[in-house]
Amino acid sequence: MQTTRPARAAKPLKGAGKPAPATQVIEELRPGQSIELLKELHILTREGKLNQDTRRKLKQVYHLYQFIEPLLNEVAAEKAVFTLADHGAGKSYLGFILYDLFFNVAHAGEPMAGHVYGIETRAELVEKSRTLAARLGFARMSFLNLSVQEATTSAELPPTVDIVTALHACDTATDDAIAFGLAKGARHMVLVPCCQAEVAGVLKKSRALSLAKTPLAELWRHPLHTREFGSQITNVLRCLQLEANGYQVTVTELVGWEHSMKNELILASRPAQPNAGKTRAAQARLREVLAELGLGELTARFAVQAEPA
Repeated sequence: MQTTRPARAAKPLKGAGKPAPATQVIEELRPGQSIELLKELHILTREGKLNQDTRRKLKQVYHLYQFIEPLLNEVAAEKAVFTLADHGAGKSYLGFILYDLFFNVAHAGEPMAGHVYGIETRAELVEKSRTLAARLGFARMSFLNLSVQEATTSAELPPTVDIVTALHACDTATDDAIAFGLAKGARHMVLVPCCQAEVAGVLKKSRALSLAKTPLAELWRHPLHTREFGSQITNVLRCLQLEANGYQVTVTELVGWEHSMKNELILASRPAQPNAGKTRAAQARLREVLAELGLGELTARFAVQAEPA
């Protein structure tokens, strides 16, 4: 007599019966913000998640936007068509997110006639940005493959620009953004400098002469101090240059130092009637600092381009 064994119950599939993983809640994202844009910029993964590195990057851009948004609202209220130029745009993280937050989130459905220009010297990045803007329908964005000298005179840009931004523009690229803003009569400049080497190089060349001339040269006698002091004095000179051209300047931190060491934010706004006395004083102080530190060869770099009011 044959007996049959009872059939074994099938083993449950691995993970069966367990609750599905919860969708990641990303508190940093704003209602109405383009998820597709953030994926294309590799801030979000393909699955729509945010990692620690990209969270830091997004926090920096958001924090910078908090400073730029009031300036955009100001010029939008005063002009039928306002303009912003992002200099050294790179992959245009700032320009794209700024456009999305301002036009598509903060002023969704409103008849805003502004335009955002991304200026970048690398042709491949310009082409990628153009393609992405077209796919997302960001019609009020233009990307130009131009140097600072070309951008200053290019017919592809309007004669004047209301706001100039530069996020982590390396070495002299921040100075290029300032020169562009001065030439275009920018009302506002928002600058986050990156590494700076030019001034440190000049300090290094004249170190021996400076040590014989002034004890202040001890501030940059050692190579490490040369680099650090050179970076610091570069931004001091930039602020003086802006003030010497009639701008009111504020310097603050962009985000906490734990997020980025490139953390200095320079905000410059030029009133309709600059204070002539303060402008002349800044011009004199700029010349004095350059002479005292043996940086005379950089006079053209930090030149005053606007006549005081």
